[in-house]
Amino acid sequence: YIPWNLHEPERGKFDFSGNLDLEAFVLMAAEVGLWVILRPGPYICAEIDLGGLPSWLLQDPVSQLRTTDQRFIEAVDKYFDHLIPKMLPLQYSWGGPVIAVQVENEYGSFNKDEHYMPHLHQTLLERGIMEMLLTSDSEKDVLKGHVKGALATVNLRNLHNGAFRQLHTVQENKPILVMEYWVGWFDTWGNAHHTKSVRDYDALLTEAGDYTEKYFSLQKLFERVSANPLPPLPALTPKAVYPSVRLSLYLPLWDVLQHLNEPVRSNIPVSMENLPINSGSGQSYGFILYESTICSGGRLYIHVEDVAQVFLNETLIGDLDGNIRHLNFPKFRDCQLLRILVENQGRVNFSWKMQSQRKGITGHVSVDNVFLDSFTIYSLEMKMSFFERLRSATWRPVPGSYQGPAFYRGVLRAGSSPKDTFLNLPGWTSGFVFINGRNLGRYWNIRPQKTLYLPGAWLHPEDNEIILFEKVLGGSLIESTDKPWL
Repeated sequence: YIPWNLHEPERGKFDFSGNLDLEAFVLMAAEVGLWVILRPGPYICAEIDLGGLPSWLLQDPVSQLRTTDQRFIEAVDKYFDHLIPKMLPLQYSWGGPVIAVQVENEYGSFNKDEHYMPHLHQTLLERGIMEMLLTSDSEKDVLKGHVKGALATVNLRNLHNGAFRQLHTVQENKPILVMEYWVGWFDTWGNAHHTKSVRDYDALLTEAGDYTEKYFSLQKLFERVSANPLPPLPALTPKAVYPSVRLSLYLPLWDVLQHLNEPVRSNIPVSMENLPINSGSGQSYGFILYESTICSGGRLYIHVEDVAQVFLNETLIGDLDGNIRHLNFPKFRDCQLLRILVENQGRVNFSWKMQSQRKGITGHVSVDNVFLDSFTIYSLEMKMSFFERLRSATWRPVPGSYQGPAFYRGVLRAGSSPKDTFLNLPGWTSGFVFINGRNLGRYWNIRPQKTLYLPGAWLHPEDNEIILFEKVLGGSLIESTDKPWL
């Protein structure tokens, strides 16, 4: 998969460096003897935010995603003009490892525009793609998702009678290719971890690349049908257990506002995507804070996506989400500062709901049906540049207990030769972990995930800065382990 939203985070600004070095990744696959099927999208699904589409596409409420709508197609064409030249020399015809290229992804389940897939097919050919072109759809959507001139393939959860019925309908006398066979499934916060069951939802390899029992079962199957001996297994990456990290310094969110970029002032609430920041591309991820003055209590109405904490000055009044939109404010004297901290928990990656995935406050704000009309809006994207600025802040010793959104800082000592590890956060509630300014991931005590995988490549020899952004109530320690806890 090639994620458009990561390669063009701002309109017209492209990034193929570091973890996003497409050419280096594909050539690494060639070095270990693998052939590559590239899936350039523009939509890729892949359980990634908005299915890999950039959030700035949502700025225009009229433009229709994944159709031949002129505004969407112009953006796709400009992206492909930049992307495809990087793909061309990687093709098998040019001596590279890429043997096939997929046209979009699972369009049969979307199926809003009969001209869309033929347009993308032609777009790839016109830009020089010479290898076999494919489409990929679930077994029930092949008829709606295939396109003339490309080999149709199918995605399956399990083999059964009739699994290839639509595939045979659109193409007889051609090889059957199962593009995705779902031997595992993803977890969702607050639900049970997927482990071995009737559908066998666990994966062959762990996040750290370790082998599972299912991997060895599959290895035995391949040994029985392979004409040649299987290659030896690569050695596992070593793991380490580091000393616990005590996060002894903290900054309440309210002290951090001065270190953010200049806030936006507006007469109405503005969603993340429509903030006039990042060269007009808005905000893609993170949090957004709205401030407005109110002079009386009453019934507060706000439509937020996804979840919000509502404060009067620095005192938490309550929580809101897409379903809960009202709070009753107590009476108070004098005018006070209303603060609404909204978290973007990720945009859906599948279905027509993608069209309405704007985050933040997505409507008006009112108290007793009177609209508020003056807002100061802070973007909390938490990019690496933000954490560089935080180093100059005056951090305070952590008190016995602090309740409310805050940043906590500590040092992980990795020794002279850092190795992979897993972080456990006992006593913490909900937030994010940043290692040397990089976003490692989300933690949340509703589970199922208890540890975060920390690759050794992200660690410096000796001291490493750990910063947590905790939304509710902090703990005191971060522990490490050499095994994941799921």
